[in-house]
Amino acid sequence: MLLRQMNASNSDPDAVRTPESDAALASDRDAAGVPVHHGWAPLGGRRRWMEPFVLVLLAEEGAHGYAITGQLEEMGITSGPVDVGQVYRTLRDLEEAGQVTSTWSSESVGPQRRDYELTEAGYAALDEWAAVMKERTRLIAEFDARYLEAVAGPRRSAVDR
Repeated sequence: MLLRQMNASNSDPDAVRTPESDAALASDRDAAGVPVHHGWAPLGGRRRWMEPFVLVLLAEEGAHGYAITGQLEEMGITSGPVDVGQVYRTLRDLEEAGQVTSTWSSESVGPQRRDYELTEAGYAALDEWAAVMKERTRLIAEFDARYLEAVAGPRRSAVDR
């Protein structure tokens, strides 16, 4: 199950925190404790689009960096090849934040590699990202509906404006 409760050591799990902290992004929680995000809050430089995708891939199954890169390319999250360096920077940032752990692979064939897995804090961060993505989806759908209504309806001429 992906949804997990924030650990009890967080002093205020409902607060919006800075993106650089290893804490909540969502602005509220529902009655079941599921993160709920409101609006399109800025996420800062560290919170790249790649981060939630790396988290969700690791939630599906632990992996090494090149496997994650391949999965990201299959998903088509960039217009070209995925930047391997960015994947490893994201993994390093997540590990420094305590959301991911890594170990050296025990496979004896081929070069050694680091295998990555989510921690409880990683699952909590994934829950927070899910709330953010859900709200962004809602806002994009709202924009799209209004846009289609505006361009499909009778257009005012430049003289009428």
